Amino acid sequence: MPVSEKTYKMVALEDPEGHWELHCGVLQQKPGVSFEHGHLIAELFFSLRQQLDPREFAVRPNHGRVRRSSESYYVPDVFVVPAELVRQGRSQRPNALEVYEAPLPLVVEVWSPSTGAYDVDTKLPEYQRRGDQEIWRIHPYERTLTAWRRQPDGSYSETLYVGGTVQPVALPNVTVDLDALFG
Repeated sequence: MPVSEKTYKMVALEDPEGHWELHCGVLQQKPGVSFEHGHLIAELFFSLRQQLDPREFAVRPNHGRVRRSSESYYVPDVFVVPAELVRQGRSQRPNALEVYEAPLPLVVEVWSPSTGAYDVDTKLPEYQRRGDQEIWRIHPYERTLTAWRRQPDGSYSETLYVGGTVQPVALPNVTVDLDALFG
C-alpha cells in the first residue's frame, strides 16, 4: 500500500537502523549486508574520504538518502555529496531526515544476492533519472566495477572495469585502486 512522503520521512527517522527506502510510494527496507558487502562499503568510504577535501565533499556510507520524487527515496551504499549541501541541511533543517535532491558527483551500489536485481533494475535507472554524474555498481564476487557516466546530452556511457584503477570524472584527483579494494 502506498504511503505519503510525510509518512515515509517519519518512518525513516523513527527507525534509523531500518534503512528505509521508498519506491513508487511503497516502503522498502534494505536488508542487512554480508561481510563482503560491508567490507567493500567501508573500504570504498575510507578510500574516498582520505582523498577528498572535507571542505568540498562529504562521503556517506549507507547513510542519508537521495530523492527522485515525492514517491522515491533511496539509500545508496556509498555516495559523495558537495559539502555545501551538507552545511545547508545541517543549518536549515538540523532535525530533518538527511536527503539530497540535487544530482550528485558519485553514487555507488555494491551488488549482493539479496539486492542485486533491485539495485540494477530499480535504483540505477532512478539515479540516472536524477541526473547523478557517475553511478557505480561494484560486484564483489566477479571483482568488477561498472561505471555509468552522464554525457553532455543526458545519456550515460557504460564502462566495465576488471582491475586497475578508476578515476571518477566529477572528483578530480581521486583514484580508486580496484585490486586493493577487492584484496
